Amino acid sequence: MEVYSKTDIGLVRSSNQDYCKTGRLSDGSVWAVVCDGMGGANGGSTASRIAAETVAEQLKELYNIKKYHDDIEELIKESIAIANQRVHDMSLNIYSLSGMGTTVVVVVVRDETVHIVHAGDSRAYLYENGILRQITKDHSMVQELVDIGRITQEEARNHPNKNIITRALGTRVDLKTDYNGVPFHNGSLLLICTDGLSNYLTEEDIAGFIGENRGNELVERLVEQAKAMGGGDNITVAVIES
Repeated sequence: MEVYSKTDIGLVRSSNQDYCKTGRLSDGSVWAVVCDGMGGANGGSTASRIAAETVAEQLKELYNIKKYHDDIEELIKESIAIANQRVHDMSLNIYSLSGMGTTVVVVVVRDETVHIVHAGDSRAYLYENGILRQITKDHSMVQELVDIGRITQEEARNHPNKNIITRALGTRVDLKTDYNGVPFHNGSLLLICTDGLSNYLTEEDIAGFIGENRGNELVERLVEQAKAMGGGDNITVAVIES
């Protein structure tokens, strides 16, 4: 497996509050962390950086402990819980960082299975046989409206409150996350992104770029297209290819 990533400030924001880290565990399993911070320029960038760096550190540290090595869902959730505590404590102890938080998507690919844990509206997509499928479900106000039938998925794309999220790492002591585990076959591709990509490109757009590109060229072209469509937010993309 190969992993590629890129983050970009976009065309409007004065700072990049996204943060991304990727790597391999001791047995060659691949992981990626994507975060999109909130809480002002300083708070947002601090929250996303601390969260991503802490998760990366904990994944590598805990992986060789039998309890976590045998349960990847628990490994990821424990790593996120530690990151959540660190960000929350910092927001309470440093006035300028009060209220900061971040979305988080953490992915570990091992033994032809993708393990995904997330909170917020950053997303993970699986691309197989020419079809792109969203694996995560946004924790957002507009997604809740879609779920109860108040608005359609198309209306959600342009809703004025589409950026209001209902879960974020660091904003409270007890963070609830969602887990998804899906098969990851030879030739499949996993894409993780912040809303700086998903708000500007449709799933059809993204699938089209995946169909024509791979590796670093794919992440570069996705970021450049999001900027071409307005680039009103920070843009982060991570891709894992089997």
